[in-house]
Amino acid sequence: MTTTSERARAQAPPDVETLRTRQTRGPARVPRWVVKTASPVLLVALWQVLSSTGLLPRDVLASPVTVVETAAGMWADGAVQSAVVVSGARVVAGIAIGVVTAVVLATLSGLFRRGEDVIDAPVQMLRTVPVIGLIPLLIIWFGIGEEPKIVLIGLAVTFPLYMNLFGGIRNVDATLVEAARTLGLGWFGQVRHVILPSAMPQFLVGLRYSLGTAWLALVFGETINATSGIGYEMNRAREFFETDVIVVCLVLYALLGLVGDGIVRLL
Repeated sequence: MTTTSERARAQAPPDVETLRTRQTRGPARVPRWVVKTASPVLLVALWQVLSSTGLLPRDVLASPVTVVETAAGMWADGAVQSAVVVSGARVVAGIAIGVVTAVVLATLSGLFRRGEDVIDAPVQMLRTVPVIGLIPLLIIWFGIGEEPKIVLIGLAVTFPLYMNLFGGIRNVDATLVEAARTLGLGWFGQVRHVILPSAMPQFLVGLRYSLGTAWLALVFGETINATSGIGYEMNRAREFFETDVIVVCLVLYALLGLVGDGIVRLL
């Protein structure tokens, strides 16, 4: 026979576990952006403390305060604006050449088997050659002007962009292509409305990666007899052990890279 307490437990509703939502989690947590910002701020603060105490000599690395003062002085003199304009123009020209080259090659090799047979093998061979190793040849072919710098950036952009776009075209869902064919779309219509839009995400991933390699190539390219630009300012500062100017140039490279990356992410 069941007792009264056993019958009461049997009739009682089951225990319900309350999920902890944002409203029931108790005190508000620290926002994520605060946590993300804290570590760089603490790092800069440690850098300043080490510089102020003399543990980090100026000739090794200038203090953050000195770097900020130097940046303000370079901005007032117009050196920052001039360097950014010159280096930015080189990167834009190199990216334009690289994007056009990569799109043409990847489209031909991705859409046509014969194009793949002719184009893909040479591109894969050239892709394995370090782009920086081509600098001596570029100097011989184009001299020491702006051309080798722009061509170097264009080559650095071409290969990762080609790989991503080629893979995007070849990995298009065959069902979509078949559906487009069934609906009466011709070859050009399939390419325009199905294949290229499907490959666009891969293209943007490749473009985002290519922007990073473009700035990397610019750093090396501006060592080729540069008389202006961020790399020129950095090389001049190296000769006089001006670590504050070097840090300012590195920050400029980083900021310009973040701006380019942000544009691609927005796209």
